[in-house]
Amino acid sequence: MLLFERFVPERVWRRLRPDAVAVWEDERVRRALSWYRMVMLDEAPAKFLLAKLVEAPEDPARLSTEALMEERERLAREHRALFEQARRGRYSLEDYRRDSRGAPRWSLLSIDAVLAWRLASPCILCERRCRIDRRRRIGACRLDIRTYVHSWFHHLGEEAPLVPSGTIFYGGCNFSCVYCQNYDVSQTAPRAGEVVDARRLAEMQRLLRIHGARNINHVGGEPTPSLHTIVESLLYLDVNVPQLWNSNMYMSLEAMKILSDVIDIWLPDFKYGNNRCALRLSAVPRYFETVTRNLKLAIESGDMIIRHLVLPGHVECCSIPVLRWIAENLPRDRVLVNIMDQYRPEHLVAKYPRRWPELARRPSLEEIERVRAEADRLGIVYEPVS
Repeated sequence: MLLFERFVPERVWRRLRPDAVAVWEDERVRRALSWYRMVMLDEAPAKFLLAKLVEAPEDPARLSTEALMEERERLAREHRALFEQARRGRYSLEDYRRDSRGAPRWSLLSIDAVLAWRLASPCILCERRCRIDRRRRIGACRLDIRTYVHSWFHHLGEEAPLVPSGTIFYGGCNFSCVYCQNYDVSQTAPRAGEVVDARRLAEMQRLLRIHGARNINHVGGEPTPSLHTIVESLLYLDVNVPQLWNSNMYMSLEAMKILSDVIDIWLPDFKYGNNRCALRLSAVPRYFETVTRNLKLAIESGDMIIRHLVLPGHVECCSIPVLRWIAENLPRDRVLVNIMDQYRPEHLVAKYPRRWPELARRPSLEEIERVRAEADRLGIVYEPVS
């Protein structure tokens, strides 16, 4: 895919997406996305900037992986305290700018960057834990150790609070969804994008922000296989901008801990209500326990909008259990849900519809209404963000 950039002037996106302004009049949205909004408006420093202030005692590159993990745990407590100060409005972006003049040479972010590279080869960044040396071979995500960006631009089609979203599409994915709408980026040609290093990626993020992006949206494919380059890029990023993780949430616990230090808002895709459907449609084992574990961890460290794509024939087995789990396990006043109705047969389903007959059509109006009615019954907020 051709790499391209597109910056959208404010006068244009306000005309095309007036809901991106109006959505902030909804108190439920302001409450659920309060941290993201503070960073978006430059009232508070993003979490990756706070991680730069937490001093590490020595060069992380000299430590073993085990020692890095132990040191990260220790410093993460200090980072958490600073984050809580900022979230309560007691530590502003101006405070950060003052303190950053004396920023340490080695920091929590330095540790996260070195650790992410260690986890990438042999790779345990996702819960497949394929342990492939990606410097020499292609991993389960269809990638080598390099990071491939297929496109980066101001995205106007995301949820209203996110528009315009500074979206970066990474190649590769650890899923094999038979209905994938981005199958060229994720499965058939994941290494066709531009190879980028951390400094180049930081420059992309800087340009997206200074030209008006409300956030940096790491997506794909799936961003998890490129986590090592993404985290390292934050060492070179010198503008304040919310970091958004747009993911299938199949990260390993080790990767989740690193992400919790730098991600301000999570945009998880909660696909399936059981492991059987996940294995059949995406070739993913241990799906439900992995994703639900990561969702619980994510809500502790940032704001969240959950996406759920309604699949035809999967309302009772997937959509309803997903909504019920969200209502029973996550704070309803801090989580927004986007119930997505735009499924269409793509990729393998379009080629071989008889293999997955229930997916060879769009969801019916009755199916969409059944899912939305359940969200209403459970008290889940979904309308303001769709």
